Parts: sequence; structure tokens; C-alpha cells
Amino acid sequence: MTREEVLEKVRYYKTLGYKVPQEKYIKTPEQIEGIREAGRVNTLVLDYVAERIRAGISTQEIDDWVTEVTAANNGICAPYKYEGYPKHVCVSINDVVCHGIPSKKRILKEGDIVNIDCTTIVNGYYGDASRMFVIGQTDPENERLIRVAKQCLELGLEAVKPWGFLGDVGYVIEQHASRNGFKVVRDFGGHGCGIEFHEDPFVFHYGKRGTGCLIVPGMTFTIEPMINMKKSGVRISALDGWTAYTKDGLPSAQWEYTIAVFDDHTEILSR
Repeated sequence: MTREEVLEKVRYYKTLGYKVPQEKYIKTPEQIEGIREAGRVNTLVLDYVAERIRAGISTQEIDDWVTEVTAANNGICAPYKYEGYPKHVCVSINDVVCHGIPSKKRILKEGDIVNIDCTTIVNGYYGDASRMFVIGQTDPENERLIRVAKQCLELGLEAVKPWGFLGDVGYVIEQHASRNGFKVVRDFGGHGCGIEFHEDPFVFHYGKRGTGCLIVPGMTFTIEPMINMKKSGVRISALDGWTAYTKDGLPSAQWEYTIAVFDDHTEILSR
């Protein structure tokens, strides 16, 4: 379908009372190509970190790597100064759910589980993804948490169907987490991404089939389930206003893709 045909169909669904995406967030092929390039650089940056992350380095060193490699590839680190965020990447360790701020004082050690959340701007377009890393060897239950979180992401991706619903994505994610004894964080979710850092719609990682925003060809958004070990609750640090911890102090894991929706398939733009 052409974009004009997609827009016509979206307008029809809207008259029927369906929740539909804003038309400006239904991307043109040219915009998707720009987002694809931003995603390519973003993936390259995460690959660079993956080759070097180890025990004994500070999280500030990770921030430095991200800054240098992004600049070397004509990119900009989107998190830097975004709503006051002070660093170029988020590094979240163990019981930090998300938005961990890099520091020279925080040294990675054996057994840590670490999420690196990286967003890159290239020529005004955004690529966003995060990965989990294990420093050395860790507790088997931590390993299982990381594995199930990745499975939640992959199942969510499989649930993305043109003219389906975002509620289908949230449903399969929460069901898989629950079957494995884990909890989905409800305070944060995925989001439209591509021409802005955070676009509509919000992507819940829980929900009911057949509900939520209609999934439309031309949409680009993230799926990024945050999975807690026992309880879903989080607390935000009173010291920095950013770092989100699990309320019970137990570990959390997250993986994130940026994806594009087409007439007959989805494409991972950054991973």
C-alpha cells in the first residue's frame, strides 16, 4: 500500500472509533530510510561496547566509548541533556530498572548484570536499543531473568502485525513473564521513535488482545520490556531524579529494539 492508501484506511478506522496513530508518525519511505541509518549507527555503538565491557571498568568509561564512537560515525547521543539527563547513555546495573547514570565511581564487578540503553541521532533521525550484559559469571536466576526478558521482547515482536493492536504485544509479553514467575514493570514502556526521541503511541508491555492503538504500516516504535525478578514496583532516586530502582532491591532486566512496520512484515532497525 502507498502511504496515501494507508492514511485513508487509518481515517476510516478512526471513524469507527478505533485508536489510531497520529498521521505525522506514519513515516514515509524516505523517513524510514533515515531511521534505518540512525539504527545502524546505534547498533554499531552497542557492538563496540559489547566487545569491551568487562569487570574493572567504570560506567563512565562506557559513556566515554559511546560518546566517541557516536561522534566518529556522524551521530549525536540523544540522551545527553534530554530533559536534563546529564550523560550520553544509560547504564543500569542489577536492581536498577532503567536510567542509570554513568559515574567514575561505579566500577563493574564479577556477577553484575548490566543494561546499556543507547539512542543515536543521525541527520535528525533516531535509533534506540538496549542490551543486557553479564560481567563474568552471575547467579543462575539472574541468567534466567535475562533470558526470559529477551524472550519477552522476541514474542512481542512476533505479535506485531499490520492492522493488529498494540495490546496484542503487551499481552504476550506479560503472559510469558508471568509464566516464568517474573513481573513486568508498568511504570515505563516502549514508544514511537524515529523523527522524535519519544513519539506517540506509548507501547505498554501488558494488556489485552484486540485493544490499544492500531498497528499501521509506516509506524516505527520501540519494544523494550523491563522485567523484574519478583515485584513490579519501582522507585526513583531522590538524589538524582533519574535512576529507577526495583522497590524490593532484586534484579531487573531489559532488552529493546526499534522496529518498523510494513504491509507484510516488520523490520528491526536497531538492536
